[in-house]
Amino acid sequence: MDDSQPTLDRADDAYATGDDAPFQSPVSAEAVRETTREATATAAIAAARATRGGRFRHILPSRSGKLITGVVIVGLITLFGIFGPMIAQPPRDSSNEALQPPSAEHWLGTTKLGYDVFSQLAWGTQGSLFIGLVAGLVALFLAVVFGVFAGYFGGVLDEVLTLFTNIVLVIPGLPVVMVIAAYVQTAEGLGPLARSSLLVALVLGITGWAGSAVVLRAQARSLRTREYVAAARVAGEKPGRIIFVEILPNLVPLLAAQFIFGVIFAVLGEAGLSYLGLGPTGSITLGTMLNDAQTGQAVGTGAWWWFVPPGLIIAALGAGLSLINFAIDEVVNPKLRLAPENAKRQRRAAKAGKGVADTGAFA
Repeated sequence: MDDSQPTLDRADDAYATGDDAPFQSPVSAEAVRETTREATATAAIAAARATRGGRFRHILPSRSGKLITGVVIVGLITLFGIFGPMIAQPPRDSSNEALQPPSAEHWLGTTKLGYDVFSQLAWGTQGSLFIGLVAGLVALFLAVVFGVFAGYFGGVLDEVLTLFTNIVLVIPGLPVVMVIAAYVQTAEGLGPLARSSLLVALVLGITGWAGSAVVLRAQARSLRTREYVAAARVAGEKPGRIIFVEILPNLVPLLAAQFIFGVIFAVLGEAGLSYLGLGPTGSITLGTMLNDAQTGQAVGTGAWWWFVPPGLIIAALGAGLSLINFAIDEVVNPKLRLAPENAKRQRRAAKAGKGVADTGAFA
């Protein structure tokens, strides 16, 4: 070996770059550190961009037939409630001939008073959706106040709010709604609010939040012990900011499920109240249509087109919202998402005779 030939050790390699580094001139340590910082920053930006596109991908279950079916059903009913009144005649137009069956002129026939059933169905769908939306928001707000706040703060506030929630929870819902609706609708001083859709929605929202509050309280008690919540508390963050920034975003799937449950409860509750004569009188809903059909003896006269369409809309809306709620439950509880796939694997294994003995036990 020629001693005059220059050699490079590991330290020299650290200052050279490229595939033929031993034959290039060394670079400074500061340049190497700068290059390393740039590569790290580039990798971080690429990772952030990749994460940003799939940040909310885990919120919805992949290829969920329940979610797709529910969204399609609810979407079609919502579109009908929004755009249906634009193409229908006035719902109180009594110039039509009474009790006409479905025809080209009146797609769903007419009522005993000559009202067009299609027009009333469009306006009634819009009114029921309005009641469900308002009642769901009111119930969700009260559930957050009595559930999340109680679960996060704990102590005396938790005991007081939980006691009130339990009292509301054990009181029968429908009788309370009937009593409150009957009282407020006959109270003086309410003016146009009496017997209105807004009043019915408020009554249903105020009486339908307790069950959701119990679920949210349990989740809030679990989240308040997480590391990021403790870190925010140590950093001096205010409790309000911790609740709205750290806790509530992690409860979005659960909040959505409770909101949908509130909407279902409100739509069905309004239909029940209206059928009993305690619904809104100044507006048209699916429940008031059923009440009019009942008082007009639609069943006795065979006018099925008067009561079947609103009943089908109520049933379809409840089914669609329930399917969406089931899909959200799969997000909240991953075991529900994996259960169908595990069941399919077990059935395939049983058919193939793999892993299962003749007695039914695993081989």
